[in-house]
Amino acid sequence: MPKETAVYTHGHHESVLRSHRWRTAANSAAYLIGELRPEMDVLDVGCGPGTITADLAALVAPGRVTAVDTTQEILGQAAETASERGLDTIEFAVADVHALQFPDDSFDVVHAHQVLQHVGDPVQALREMRRVCRPGGIVAARDSDYAAMSWFPESPLMNAWQQLYGRVARANGGEPDAGRRLLSWARAAGFTDITPTAASWCFATPESRDWWSGLWADRTVGSVYAKLAVDGGHATPEELTAIAGAWRTWGEQEDGWFMVPHGEILCRA
Repeated sequence: MPKETAVYTHGHHESVLRSHRWRTAANSAAYLIGELRPEMDVLDVGCGPGTITADLAALVAPGRVTAVDTTQEILGQAAETASERGLDTIEFAVADVHALQFPDDSFDVVHAHQVLQHVGDPVQALREMRRVCRPGGIVAARDSDYAAMSWFPESPLMNAWQQLYGRVARANGGEPDAGRRLLSWARAAGFTDITPTAASWCFATPESRDWWSGLWADRTVGSVYAKLAVDGGHATPEELTAIAGAWRTWGEQEDGWFMVPHGEILCRA
């Protein structure tokens, strides 16, 4: 079975986890919530710090949730989230979505949020998600689409950020415009009963602009993404500093508006 070949572009810098911890089932998996029932068994692929995982666990209790990610370090943070919420129905394991260690037909729901854009073979990942999903169950995936992100006021340096991020992510083996490709990947993985949808995040209040611009400014100069951008010859440290400044300038604009579009798929196994 093929293994993970892509490098996770963002890494687990504090600025990255700051955004991950904000995510909930309501703001990041609303398309799936209506399919969930008590006593379901759920696999959450790429769980990160576990905030969506914990919400899913509460929705399917007393069903079990298995949360997987690529490192024990991030699983430790997800376990802390579960403990803080008093949840004892979540299990944690290191896993590669290209070759999951679980038997066929193990879960009623297999979920992945912002995962397929970062893996080396998203079609193989979906095949594995399908394999471990029980007949009649749901495979659900949601991914953003970087080229479709838009903002106001216009900023040449933020345009440069958008183009730079695409170069870095693709050099790492990922596909930053995954949202628009989910349907085609699911069909290539063998699914025939697919419900494709789209949804977005919008950051336009003073508080959300400050939060979103701040985490991207910090990520641009301090995260794994910044190191990969420089080491890969995609940008200089000075260029990254200028882009980070553009993020902060945008965040200070009273008319500032930013949209992050997502593609979504619900696939019946």
